[in-house]
Formats: sequence, C-alpha cells, structure tokens
Amino acid sequence: MPTQASTTPILLVDDDADLLRLLTMRLTAAGHAVQAVASAEAALAHLAVQLPALVITDVRLPGLDGLALFEEMRSRHPSLPVILLTAHGSIPDAVEATTRGAHAYLTKPFDGQELLTKVRQALRVNATGPAPFEGDGAWRREILSRSPRMAEVLAEARLVAGTDASVLIAGDSGTGKELLARAIHRASPRAARPFVAVNCAAIPEALLESELFGHVKGAFTGAQGHRQGLIPAAQGGTVFLDEIGDMPLALQVKLLRVLQERVVRPVGSNEALPVDVRVLSATHRDLEEAMTTGQFRPDLFYRLNVVKLSLPPLAERREDIALLAQHFLQTLAERHRKRVKGFAPDAVEALITAPWPGNVRQLYNVVEQVCVLATAPLVPLAQVQRALQMPAAEVLSYQHAKQRFERDYLNQLLKLTSGHVAEAARLADRNRTEFYRLLQKHGLDPQRFRTDLSDASGFGDSKTSGESTT
Repeated sequence: MPTQASTTPILLVDDDADLLRLLTMRLTAAGHAVQAVASAEAALAHLAVQLPALVITDVRLPGLDGLALFEEMRSRHPSLPVILLTAHGSIPDAVEATTRGAHAYLTKPFDGQELLTKVRQALRVNATGPAPFEGDGAWRREILSRSPRMAEVLAEARLVAGTDASVLIAGDSGTGKELLARAIHRASPRAARPFVAVNCAAIPEALLESELFGHVKGAFTGAQGHRQGLIPAAQGGTVFLDEIGDMPLALQVKLLRVLQERVVRPVGSNEALPVDVRVLSATHRDLEEAMTTGQFRPDLFYRLNVVKLSLPPLAERREDIALLAQHFLQTLAERHRKRVKGFAPDAVEALITAPWPGNVRQLYNVVEQVCVLATAPLVPLAQVQRALQMPAAEVLSYQHAKQRFERDYLNQLLKLTSGHVAEAARLADRNRTEFYRLLQKHGLDPQRFRTDLSDASGFGDSKTSGESTT
C-alpha cells in the first residue's frame, strides 16, 4: 500500500547483497520505506539517527552477529519488533531469541508471502513509531495517537481552539474527554489563564451550586465565610464541566443564565459578578435523548453544543493500543521503580485484540497491574491475560458504579411491586416525590412494570401495550 511508505520504515540487515536487493524490492513493492545495511554496526549507527517501525536481520553477520544486534536493540528499544532470518544451523538460536522477545524468525529459503505476513503482524504490534502532529503538537502532548479517527478529532479540536465557541465533548467513560478539553485550552488564546475542571456527577447536588458560583458568609448553615466559586476562579480562562448530563435541572437554569448574561451570583448574595470564561463540557450520556425525557434543558443544550467533538472508544482506535500501553508502562515503571521495559509480541497482540469496555482508563489499569507484578524486562502473555480477566466493575468510577447500582435497585423494586410507586417508595424508605424524581433520573416508567403479566400472556390492551414500549 503506497500510503504506508512514510509510516512504516523498515531496516534490513544482511551481508548477502543479492538477498538484500531482493528483499528491498519485495518490501518496497508492498508499500514500505526500506533502508538496507550490510552489518550490525551499520544498523546500530542507523538506529541512533532514525528509529524504524521494524528491523529484519540475518542471524549470521560479519563482526557483531544478528543475535548480538538483537540483544543490543532489545536493551535500547525494547518494544521495537525484530524478525530474524536464519539458516538451518542457527534455528535453535533463533528460537531462543523469540522467547526473549524477537517477533519471529524465518528459515532460508523462505516464501515471499510468508515474509509479508510476518511483516504485517510485526507492524501491527509496533509501539515505537512516531505519533502524528509532532511539529506544533505541544498543545495535545497528553494525547498519544496514530489513529485516523483520532486525527480527525484532533484536527477539528485544533481549529475550534482558536475561537471562543462552546464545545461539547461526547464519548464513553474512559475515552479521555478531560484530556481533550485541556488540549483545547492549551491551544487557545486563553492558555495563560486558569483551566478549571468540575465533575458535575461527583459533587453532591446540595453543594454543586455553591461550588460553581461561590457563596457569601451566612448563606447557609456552615457557610462561615465568603468562598469564590469555581467559575469565577477561572476568570479569563476555561471552565470544563464534565458529566454535564448529570447536572440537576434547577442548576441548569442558573448555568444558562451565566452563559447568557456573563455574570455569576454567589449563593446568598444580591450582587452579580461579571465573568469572562470559555465553557467546555463533556458527557457520556445521550443529551438529545435526555431532552426528550425532560432531564436536560434544550436551551442549555444548544448553548453548550455550538461545536460537538466525539471521541471514539478504544476498540475503534486499535492502532493506538500498543502505543498507549508502551507509554503507560514506561511511566508506571519509573513511578513504581520497576525494571520492566516492554511487552512480549504475543502480549501486545492480546492487548490489541481485547474488547476494552473501559477504554483508555481500563488499559491504564491493566498496564499498571502487569507493571507492579512484573518480574522480567518483558511482560509475558500470561500476565496480560490474567490482568484482562479483571471484572469490568473494577474499571468503573465510583459515580458510575453508584448509578448502575441505583438503576438496578429501582428496577428490582418496581418488579417486586408490579410498578406501584407508593409501595416501592415505602420499601425504599423514600417519599413518593423523591422516588418519582429518581425514576425520572434513570428513565424508568412504572407503567412498563404494571403490564408485565398481561404482556407475557399476550392479552394487554393496545393502549397499555403502546405505553409500555415508550
């Protein structure tokens, strides 16, 4: 594929000029950029200048041999994939090298198609290639990616960063919404001013207004002094409202007023304070659906959703998994004072093909587990497989786990009482008004539970059956 030439540079090392020429022709025809050298010493000199995506080296070389070259590359670049070319006499050495991290070996003479297959597999697990956007990429330095999907998102983010438009960042939990918000702030004219992040789901409803807008002394029990809110604290900069979909309706009205009038009124104060902030928001919820159920105000939605950026789940950007895993491993190894340097090739393949319901956050947790338990420089497949068997709940945030439990609990109560809200509220030790509010929050309709028996027997009337599907 011609488009891969600039992104898959391959280094060939062999002292057989004819074989070197043949391999170069085959790989170039397959769309790769090939650099050919005749010795291990020349290969090391090349690696000091430019790191390829893959090295293919003969085992028997003049001077420093291919196995010594492999060990040197492994110590300097532990995740750089290496394919060994062997004669029959050196097969045992090549097999031993694969146990120490070589991606594969091919016995001469080998089939050209087999070589290309091994090359494709090796490039798939390579985590050493450069990520795009390296020129002026300091603004998105925390976001490592070579995925085309992410490239589109980052290009749009870079464009919108130069404006003051409100941006709504959508994406599943763990996809990195706050990292993208910070990147937009760093690329904006407000970069020198504060960036303040607020998780609307993590702050109790009774305290959220005071946290956002501030309060004056005596505004409520326990307010012993004046306190600046988080929005005024970001004056001149950016406010990031994470999980905006969980903001209570009453507070949505007050936030809308802040966005429209550019003033903040602290709790208990009669004075409105002017604010100059840019608002970025994020949610894992479908806000358009929340509007139809009355859980989110349309006027606030349109204020926040001037530009929408959607982060793909990790399963849709698999090109980034090896890159992220290696980066996390290097960072965590330094933090935990471990000597682990990389993943075995089959371990990387397992990471790439895993489902990742918890997205990048789950990947980080898995890498941290294998790093802490690592006993060798390369993380083996078995250790990665054990880490991937962790229950999905372990990668949920506390707030999301609480929400899941709450919804399941309400479901069980409504099933137990056949949808009778008064009885369900009594069992939950909550008043009916509060219980209805909980049902609305989770989009639960008691009617659906009242019609279970009639629906199951097929004798539900048309009106009731219609209501039960809404």
